[in-house]
Amino acid sequence: MLKDVEKLLKAAGDRARLRILALLDGGELCVCQLVAVLGLSQSTVSKHLSVLEHAGLVENERRGKWMFYRLGRPAAGRARRLLPLLRCCGEDDPQIAEDQARARGRKVRGLLACCPPRGGGKRGRP
Repeated sequence: MLKDVEKLLKAAGDRARLRILALLDGGELCVCQLVAVLGLSQSTVSKHLSVLEHAGLVENERRGKWMFYRLGRPAAGRARRLLPLLRCCGEDDPQIAEDQARARGRKVRGLLACCPPRGGGKRGRP
């Protein structure tokens, strides 16, 4: 039991991962969108997502060659208790606010044009 809590806290105990959790609190995002918002390499973002997924904080869905991430389902046990704490602590953070504004921006939303819609359908590039 204590090992599970330790794993959860270690996964959340990184600034980049806290930023990812705050972004996913607004809804599911493709890895390419997270890369654009965070300004980190794709491999770095993927590594952080892997740690979060292993702890049960996020889950993914593959659509073609794209991977979409969202917060773990509420049934994820202790993780559902941690997320409200993270929301509370991050709501006044300027970096979180900047990330969320960037995620709502035209450039990041426009990346969805290259990602397949929910349900696995394919979308070609213009």
